[in-house]
Amino acid sequence: METAREAGQILLEKFGRKINISLKGDINLVTEADLASEKLIIERIRSYYPKHSILAEESGESSAVVDGDKRWKWIVDPLDGTTNYAHGYPCFAVTLALEHDGEIVVGVTFDPTRNEMFSAEKGSGAHLNNRQIRVSETEKLADSLVVTGFPYNFKGKEDFAKHLNEFLIRSRGVRRDGSAAIDMAYVACGRFDGFWEEGLNPWDVAAGKLLIEEAGGKLSYYDGSPFSIYTPPICGSNSLIHDEMLKVLV
Repeated sequence: METAREAGQILLEKFGRKINISLKGDINLVTEADLASEKLIIERIRSYYPKHSILAEESGESSAVVDGDKRWKWIVDPLDGTTNYAHGYPCFAVTLALEHDGEIVVGVTFDPTRNEMFSAEKGSGAHLNNRQIRVSETEKLADSLVVTGFPYNFKGKEDFAKHLNEFLIRSRGVRRDGSAAIDMAYVACGRFDGFWEEGLNPWDVAAGKLLIEEAGGKLSYYDGSPFSIYTPPICGSNSLIHDEMLKVLV
């Protein structure tokens, strides 16, 4: 958690100042803050766990190192919500997770602008600033506040527009804040009741997956089958409205 906090402090120090911004792809941004945050995180991981592998968004480092019969991998997004950050919109986070033998066992999402540290350890529940959190108890989609993100190529996805329209009609409201890591953390603590999105990467959802599960929520693909962080899309919820959400998404 301290590593995430230190990385978040780097983001805060550069936030709102003129920084170097470049493109990776047509509209996907990367800033000097992403790179500085990731450099710190990788250095910390390497110093404490030199044999662990790392999957990080900006560097793409992913050479697996096997320690005996165990495989450990850190999955890192040094700045989730880069477009928000680049425009001075204060909705972004540092998020990282530890995978052991293909299972997420630790997840952390830190929002430096609100000083909110979301954390989860497999079998030990989910926490916000060391206080245990649970998903909401909302039982109906009609009473729910749900959240999504727009895939970069959403203009060519007819299903996305259909899903968005249906949730606008069937729920109490839909939000789009531009950080999947924060969206999922908010489902875990009950601020949102459900979440769906297409086109996400492992580093976007790894910590959030554990947060939601440890807080009593549910994750799946749109057809209800078990979700893997390595293959989108994703539907997450407080579990109570999950079936209603899937009826919209199929």
